[in-house]
Order: sequence, then C-alpha cells, then structure tokens
Amino acid sequence: MSRPVAQPDAGPTAAGRLQEGDVLLVVDVQHDFLPGGALGILGGDEILPALNHYLALWRARGLPVIASRDWHPPDHCSFHPQGGPWPVHCVAGTHGAGFHPALALPRGVPVVSKATRRDHEAYSAFDGTDLDDRLRALHARRLFIGGLATDYCVRATVDDAVARGYGVVVLGDAVRAVEREPGDGARALVAMRARGAVVLEREHIEP
Repeated sequence: MSRPVAQPDAGPTAAGRLQEGDVLLVVDVQHDFLPGGALGILGGDEILPALNHYLALWRARGLPVIASRDWHPPDHCSFHPQGGPWPVHCVAGTHGAGFHPALALPRGVPVVSKATRRDHEAYSAFDGTDLDDRLRALHARRLFIGGLATDYCVRATVDDAVARGYGVVVLGDAVRAVEREPGDGARALVAMRARGAVVLEREHIEP
C-alpha cells in the first residue's frame, strides 16, 4: 500500500480545513494523567472542553476518531519500583487507566493500547501497536492530535506519524505538558514544528 503524503503547510486557514482523510487521535486522556491521578499533569483537565469541541466537529463531519491509552502491567519497567522514572500509573484494568468520563469519546471508538509489555517503554501510540495499520485502512492522510502529554506521548506520536508520511496538526489548546523541567512543553512544540507538524487552535479549524 502506498504511503500517505504529508500536506504542505499553506498557512493556518488551509491547514485547518477539514477534509476526507483527516483522523482525530486522542492521546492518553486517562485518570492517572489528570489532576489527582498518580501522574497528574497540572491543568490536564483543562483540555477536556477543547477535545470535546473537536470530537463534536469530527462527529458532525463523519470523520474517524481513534484514542490511545497507556495500558501497563503492574511491574512495568518505567515504574519507580523497577528503577524507572515514573510512579506506578495506568495499570491495565484499573480506574487510573480509564478514560475520564467527561471526555465525549464516540461509542465504540477504536482504542490503541500501548506500553503493554513489562520490559518495553512506549511513549508513541505507534510503538508496538496496530495504529499504522488502522490508519491505512481508513485511508488517513492527516492526523489531528490532542491529549497528554505534550512533552512525552504526544511528541513521540507526532514524531512517528511524520516519519510514516502523515500530515500532522497538533491541537495546541488540547495538549498539556508534564514539565519535568520548566519549558519542556514549549520546547516540545518547537521540536514538533521543526519536524513538519502544524500547531493550530480551535479558531483555525474549519468544519
């Protein structure tokens, strides 16, 4: 099957005009990444209204939506007890791994589970999953990406999407960063733009 062809950046108006082949990818909007969760991101819940706005646009246009999630075994290599950098979070089947109920995901939305092997970290929604196969089956050309976190799973997913030839629009009002170091989120956005992604907010997205 031929590779999708990334769309050139023709300015925010052209880049934000929805068309066939546009897929909304919602990355890891799970309890443990929201305030109060095991790895809660400051302001993570603030993206829910923006994501729901985009979900309504995609529903109105009949365009596809996919969600990703961390789905870790309890002894995952990224966890502190195993010497990893993160507290225990998003363990498969637990409340913390569930999507926030205020997120208006369509009924039956396809879900890609990542980082499911105890010995392998996977920030990108492409890493060790069938996401690319799903996108090609949908004849996807562009991914509009929002979710958590800007400086880790969103950035890694954007990098892999660009590498596979997809056009990428990062939904700037629908992402938040972990910010282990101040400025990590802003630096991640700069890096994603340098890779060829476009960063837009809702006023630039035309149904």
